[in-house]
Amino acid sequence: MEQQVNQLNSLVLAYIGDAIYEVHVRNHLIQTGQINPHELQQRAVQYVSAKAQSEIMHHLLTIDFLEDEEKGVVRRGRNAKSNSIPKNASVQAYRYATAFEALMGYHYLKKNEDRLHELIHLSLQYVVNKLRNE
Repeated sequence: MEQQVNQLNSLVLAYIGDAIYEVHVRNHLIQTGQINPHELQQRAVQYVSAKAQSEIMHHLLTIDFLEDEEKGVVRRGRNAKSNSIPKNASVQAYRYATAFEALMGYHYLKKNEDRLHELIHLSLQYVVNKLRNE
C-alpha cells in the first residue's frame, strides 16, 4: 500500500485529507464545549476554509516544519490541476489548501498516525492562536 500511496493523484490525497482534517476539527470544537450546531459550523469554517488551510500551509513551510518527502507531497498538491474553480478563495489560496489536504491524506493513507496527529495539532493550535489575536 505504501508504494500505491506515492502513486496516487494529489487530488485523491486531498479528497481523503479534507475529510480527515474536518473530523479532527469537529472533534476539537466539540471538546471546547461548543454544542450549538449552527455555531459549530460557523467555527469550523475558520479552520477548514481554503483561506485558513492556505495560511496553515504557509505557516508550516515558514517554520520549516516539513520533511523533504512531505515538501514533495505539498509541491505535488499545490501544482495539481483541478477542474473546479474556487468560489470564496483566490486560486493561490485554493492551491495551498489543496496541498495541505494532500499532506493530511498522504499521512492518513500511509498510516503515519503520529505525524498526522502532530501536524493536525500544530494546525489547530495555529488557528486557535490566530483567532485569539484577532
